[in-house]
Amino acid sequence: MIDGKAWLTVGGGLSAVASALHVAIIFGGPSWYRFFGAGEKLTQMAERGRGAVPVTLLIAAVLAVWAAFAFSGAGLLPKLPLLRTALVAITAVYLLRGLMVVPMAVVRPDMLNAFWLWNSAIVLAFGIVHAIGVWAAWPALSRDPG
Repeated sequence: MIDGKAWLTVGGGLSAVASALHVAIIFGGPSWYRFFGAGEKLTQMAERGRGAVPVTLLIAAVLAVWAAFAFSGAGLLPKLPLLRTALVAITAVYLLRGLMVVPMAVVRPDMLNAFWLWNSAIVLAFGIVHAIGVWAAWPALSRDPG
């Protein structure tokens, strides 16, 4: 039997690490933005000291909220509102973002590079972990606490 709570715990951990990495990139500066493939526009914004930090903090905050939902689904945090809906939406975003590389390869193969391939593989893995966790924990996710 697959332990959905364990998979959601791993998924929450992955989202938490991704969130922390985004915060670290802020402190690392423009060279970190460039190294982690943030794109030239965001890297230039970081070099000018305008706009990159709020965008990166927003991404980090979203990932932190996603981690909290996964941890809630795993029973490590209190049950959050709309838990099932949120976990399905988070899983869908991860899976769709991870699979985005497929139509990109057809429509804009000139944009494909190592960053897009690696990033898509990583995000797809996040989505698969979440999907397994949500599927396996589905019955428990609907139960009222207490």
